[in-house]
Amino acid sequence: MTSEVIVRKQGAPYRSVMNTTTATTAPRPVGALFREWRERRRLSQMRLALDAGVSTRHLSFLETGKARPSREMVERLADRLDVPLRERNTLLLAAGFAPAYPEHDLDAPTLGAARRVVDRLLAGHEPYPALAIDRHWTLLAANRAVAPLLAGVSPELLRPPVNVLRLSLHPAGLAPRIANLAQWRAHLLERLRRQVEVTADATLAALAAELAAYPAPDAPGSDDPRSASALTSTSAFAGIAVPLLLRAEGGMLAFLSTTTVFGTPVEVTLAELAVEAFFPADAATAEALRHAAGAPGAPGAAGAPGAPNRTAE
Repeated sequence: MTSEVIVRKQGAPYRSVMNTTTATTAPRPVGALFREWRERRRLSQMRLALDAGVSTRHLSFLETGKARPSREMVERLADRLDVPLRERNTLLLAAGFAPAYPEHDLDAPTLGAARRVVDRLLAGHEPYPALAIDRHWTLLAANRAVAPLLAGVSPELLRPPVNVLRLSLHPAGLAPRIANLAQWRAHLLERLRRQVEVTADATLAALAAELAAYPAPDAPGSDDPRSASALTSTSAFAGIAVPLLLRAEGGMLAFLSTTTVFGTPVEVTLAELAVEAFFPADAATAEALRHAAGAPGAPGAAGAPGAPNRTAE
């Protein structure tokens, strides 16, 4: 895969996979939606009523449709139930109100400042890999350290829209090169399960079922002295974090990942955007990535063909 495919060049558009919140069919009753979210959060009517400062009787009337909520009540219950912004718009529409949270394409002028922040995060993380994803784990952008790690991946998995989880766990993706595949797979599936539980997103639920059906063999042995079993058993990781151990041409690469989100979003696209950054988990990985970035013609090297400008717009 070339860097032109995986890396968003400066000034080039982000992958557009936006789904609007405009209703195309009659919305479900708002009371039924309230009840579903309350049950999903495992709250009794009494507990939610206390948290929201309303009577249990009134909440019951709202859920059964005997009472109609005000706009303020929809927002209050959604806040107590920790409903994502996209689904809050759905609740408002079901209650007969206009959506409160706008949604724009990431290339829209309105999100220019946020887009520049993402660009800076990705470029500033080089020579280590980092990528931006949406709520469905669709790749929006990646820095120049990502493409070299995808050697051998099926071109089919690299055709936009690229799903990062599918790319990681598919037998034709990175899975054969992940030394601790069983451990990494379990980590990703659990993370996705929690995400489905929080958002009730049908697309994520379908993705979780697909990924769970992929084969999950035990991690094979390695001749590398920093083998999967040796590295994951060290006190540096035990009970702290799950590393990603990736076999590369020059040996084993070990990463720890972090997730960055915008802290106070009031816009749907921004609320659903995350930057996944991978840090070297040992000195050997850090040195290997620095060396690769500095090699003539390597992505990120000075004067490399097609290397995007690091300077934010």
